[in-house]
Amino acid sequence: MPSSDRVRDHAGQGATTVAAHRARRRLRADQARQLADLLRHQLLASGFPDGTLPHETTLAADYRATRNTVREALDLLRAEGLVERLPGVGTVVVAEKYPHGLDRLMGLAETLREHGRVTNEVRTMGPASAPAPVAERLHVPPGSDVLYIERLRRLDGLPLSLDLTYIPLDIGTALLGADLENTDVFRLLEAITGRPLGHAEITLEAVNADTHSAAVLEAPRGAAVLMLERLTHLDDGRPVDLEFIRFRGDRITMSGLLHRSL
Repeated sequence: MPSSDRVRDHAGQGATTVAAHRARRRLRADQARQLADLLRHQLLASGFPDGTLPHETTLAADYRATRNTVREALDLLRAEGLVERLPGVGTVVVAEKYPHGLDRLMGLAETLREHGRVTNEVRTMGPASAPAPVAERLHVPPGSDVLYIERLRRLDGLPLSLDLTYIPLDIGTALLGADLENTDVFRLLEAITGRPLGHAEITLEAVNADTHSAAVLEAPRGAAVLMLERLTHLDDGRPVDLEFIRFRGDRITMSGLLHRSL
């Protein structure tokens, strides 16, 4: 075989080896991500009562994965701040996410009552001219005033969410003297109007924390936060509460029960 052909043949074998190596790395990365998803669900559901994950060898056997795949999966969970490796102890759960249901219309204190006490730091509160999109959604005349509230919400002192709220002023005026630090707005709205809340339209998306939100939530600048946009109506259909809620993504998990209808 001419030397040039041998060189080309060797180069081709080298390229094939590199491609195969990359394919194995991609496969292991995919498997690690799948395993991390399963372990994340288990640890958030208190599947490890003592707060310590099984040894890597046990995880590998239980999930039929290689040790390298298990290590990569645990690295993903460490990067999320959910687990940490402690010498002489193993991999332990170091963070807790709190469940927030999406299938019931409840205030945050109602939602998390089994997990601790929710308190609110009212950072801003007062009448403000409604931006056009706010006025439209609350069914108030363009340019009219609404009550604007900004609250930092904590669970047992831990920053959890930053809530921006708009309420029609004819209802909101009665909130000016209310105990917003210890009471959900939902309960106050029902007491003021004498009507129960009916339904809410929600949108949930991930956004990057701006400088202000990151500082207030004590989160890294640019960290992902869960943005819940919610327009709540009374049982007669009137919209009374438009909220933009930024949750720390490392401290909350959203869940719900969905039914298929054709």
